[in-house]
Amino acid sequence: MSHPPNEVIALMLRHRSIRRYRPDPVPEEDVRWIIQSAQAASTSSFLQAYTIIGVRNAELRAELAALSNNAHVAEAPLFLVFLADLRRLSAAAARHGVAARVETTEAFIVATVDAALAAQNAAVAAESLGYGICYIGGLRNAIDAVSERLGLPEQVTPLFGMTVGRPAEDPAPKPRLPLTVVYHEERYDIGRDAGLSAYDEVVRAYYRARTGGRREDTYTGLVARTLAEPRRAHMAAYLRARGFLRDQATVKEPTAGR
Repeated sequence: MSHPPNEVIALMLRHRSIRRYRPDPVPEEDVRWIIQSAQAASTSSFLQAYTIIGVRNAELRAELAALSNNAHVAEAPLFLVFLADLRRLSAAAARHGVAARVETTEAFIVATVDAALAAQNAAVAAESLGYGICYIGGLRNAIDAVSERLGLPEQVTPLFGMTVGRPAEDPAPKPRLPLTVVYHEERYDIGRDAGLSAYDEVVRAYYRARTGGRREDTYTGLVARTLAEPRRAHMAAYLRARGFLRDQATVKEPTAGR
């Protein structure tokens, strides 16, 4: 591949997950820049349907590390929790005497996408300041306990977290799927799956080099192992209990043409 045309693209292509951190705190000014960068991300219909909780307290980080089964949450000096927040939309609409229909699946998708876009802006901003980051989906392992510990009201739910801190390791970037497998033109092309075989060998070589030959893994093998059984089956019931995804049996799509 040719040399990246600018430093922004070069920075993004250097991304790697960092799981070991130096104890240096993240200064307040840097936190502000990271959060403001997150807020600059695109947002559906200008709803900004997310909230970010910054966790610096060591005791709380340790609790969240245990609940998410990710020890580096306790080690990183800053842990950001990204929340789908439909409660604030309800409160905003109520100021105009409107009961916002935020219980729908579409509203939850909007909030999830908004939060993900904001998080990726935050990640790039943090890395541009010399920090390392790692996304933490494990918060959903014990999502009831996480929600209670963070004092979340109804219509607010944790989606994922992000550790932030000065790296204490220097791993190589993990090889991504070939562009030809991910990027299709005009129509979806199942034939592009043929590229998975060569990618399996790239991933196998990566893990061999990273572990000194102790780990043998392929991409398709990891997918098979990860998805052999349903994951976090408790999420649907949790979300409905918190005021999300209640539209399946109660909300009908408008008739076309009306």
